Amino acid sequence: MGDAGALMELDSLVWDEHSTPAQIEWKSREHYLQKCPPGSQLIAGIGEEICGYLGFDSPTPLESNRHVYDINIAIHPSYQRRGVGRKLMEAVKQHAAGQGIRKLSLRVLASNSEAFAFYQSCGFMEQGRLVEEFYLDGQYVDDILMWCPVEAH
Repeated sequence: MGDAGALMELDSLVWDEHSTPAQIEWKSREHYLQKCPPGSQLIAGIGEEICGYLGFDSPTPLESNRHVYDINIAIHPSYQRRGVGRKLMEAVKQHAAGQGIRKLSLRVLASNSEAFAFYQSCGFMEQGRLVEEFYLDGQYVDDILMWCPVEAH
């Protein structure tokens, strides 16, 4: 809970028209904590500085969908391409396996080729594509659905 302010600031730095179809704006710390409650994120830090986070949650309230985590990841621009994201991905896979999760899923804009390549390098595969799903910065952009199996431990 004490990291909420820094995580809100990180969201404002990372999420823009190249990485999300709509700007993320938190009305208040309470609003943030409602949407991202403690225990729903893994946080990477060096000392007191937050370098990034990886959020995870069940995609629906259905019992039949409880074996899946929808994930999202944000790395502070100063710490990108330093292995922080990869460490968070490894950590969420371990956490998920311990929770009986069998599948991780995420969405990425087709225009965000660096993120798409990163996810592939972490073992994610394309499972579907919503063609021309968003109109961003004067062009239609596909929304790519990706998934990765979680190895049981």
